[in-house]
Amino acid sequence: MQRPAFTIGIEEEYLLVDPETRNLVLDPGEAVWAACREVLGHQVSPEFLKAQIEVGTTICTTVAEARRDLATLRAGLVRVAEEHGMRLIAASTHPFADWASQQVTERERYLMLAKDLQVVVRRLVICGMHVHVGIEDQELRIDLMNQVTYFLPHLLALSTSSPFWHGIESGLKSYRLSVFRSLPRTGIPEQFFSWAEYRRHVDTLIEPGLIEDASKLWWDVRPSNRYPTLELRISDVCTRIDDGMVVAALFQSLLATLFRRRTLNQRWRHYSPMLIAENVWRAQRYGTEGSLMDFGKGRLVPFSDLVEELIELVSEDAAELGCLAEVQRAREVVVTGTSADRQVATYRAAIAAGAGEQEALAAVVDELIADTATGL
Repeated sequence: MQRPAFTIGIEEEYLLVDPETRNLVLDPGEAVWAACREVLGHQVSPEFLKAQIEVGTTICTTVAEARRDLATLRAGLVRVAEEHGMRLIAASTHPFADWASQQVTERERYLMLAKDLQVVVRRLVICGMHVHVGIEDQELRIDLMNQVTYFLPHLLALSTSSPFWHGIESGLKSYRLSVFRSLPRTGIPEQFFSWAEYRRHVDTLIEPGLIEDASKLWWDVRPSNRYPTLELRISDVCTRIDDGMVVAALFQSLLATLFRRRTLNQRWRHYSPMLIAENVWRAQRYGTEGSLMDFGKGRLVPFSDLVEELIELVSEDAAELGCLAEVQRAREVVVTGTSADRQVATYRAAIAAGAGEQEALAAVVDELIADTATGL
């Protein structure tokens, strides 16, 4: 089988906040969108809620190229937001915003979602990072999706940025996932044995009108409905751009490693969605500070040890793809913590210093504003 291109593209969702109240901007206004389009063109678009904004890189050959493009997009949005009296934050939840106050973007797709899913979808004051990796062959796309599912908890743990919800420290590093799981057709995809079988499942939902197309399958990893790619969707949006590149590089390298092993007649063992979901929960709850189940060893293993194993597993292919440095930086994320760890530390430090709840949450927003612009 011909080696895939393993091109990479990244989509990120952000939130717009008022620097005075630190709360979400309910309606940025058309002038902001016009400025965004003037600066970023087709690479920027509205999201489900008016307080959200999405960007997408071009098709890139390397993670370094994707980082440059994403940094340009972030910097452009930061500048536009500031020019219009707002600030940009890259976090998967806002520390204290009220979902019931948010306004749905007036586009047909979003209005239909709101009508169909009601309060469940209106609660989605959440943002994510989606990583697309080019895999042209449809059968290979399905095969690699089946195998890479095992590593979804690892990628989630490295990306966590949503420890707060409605002004409450949730106790989870990725509360976003709890909100998102209330939608239908989310979570770990089941195993498919061919592209034809996958399409039969999709068509079973399309024919009676349950969904319009496969874009309504919101799994943690899925074949893209628009592009010849495999799309990672489980990760939070990383506040620092370099943390996001760790996740992107690992996903790209894992797919290349699994492909190479396939050419050697080797496959990653398949485990049931129930078992993978247990590790997803542990990643969601504890992030990089916890442990995941090693199903081969039959015991919990500290996440720091699993990162070392993961780096060793993909190093050969990461080097060939030119992203070994980004992969190895996963060690730094484990040591220094994710955005979720920094947010919780800032909040607790403010409380310990005598700040009130709202003041401490405002300090978290201020940190997110600064952290979002790090490395741009």
